Amino acid sequence: MMSPSTFELHPRLAADTVEVTRLPLCRVLLMNDANYPWLILVPQRPGIREIFELIDADQQQLMRESTFVARVMSDLFRPDKMNIAALGNVVPQLHIHHIARYQHDPAWPAPVWGQRPAQAYAPDLASEIMTRLSTALLKIPPGWPTEG
Repeated sequence: MMSPSTFELHPRLAADTVEVTRLPLCRVLLMNDANYPWLILVPQRPGIREIFELIDADQQQLMRESTFVARVMSDLFRPDKMNIAALGNVVPQLHIHHIARYQHDPAWPAPVWGQRPAQAYAPDLASEIMTRLSTALLKIPPGWPTEG
């Protein structure tokens, strides 16, 4: 298995997001779209396009991290629904979207893609959300691996 040091974030993800933190397997990115609370998990494994391409241990860790991120977002943002998806039609690198959805959001009940142009966060709001998220995501459950 290749080390995470050979991992590079896809340029599109790097351009559209801000890194919040790193979990044992995934980078946690905030999508720069204030229309929706939206995090993206990217397993730090080079050349992976699909979940089934991960080794079994990484698949299990991805599920742990996805569940953890969804719970944190649910606690912080109190959405009506959490949308979690791995599409990869535009960005082939494996990444999992975690989007807090509300019945009053601009795209409800449709998927968020193509509904409305992204609205960049105001600097103050971005800073507040990053602080809240990074603080909550530091509380990694016991028993997790400490390295990716």
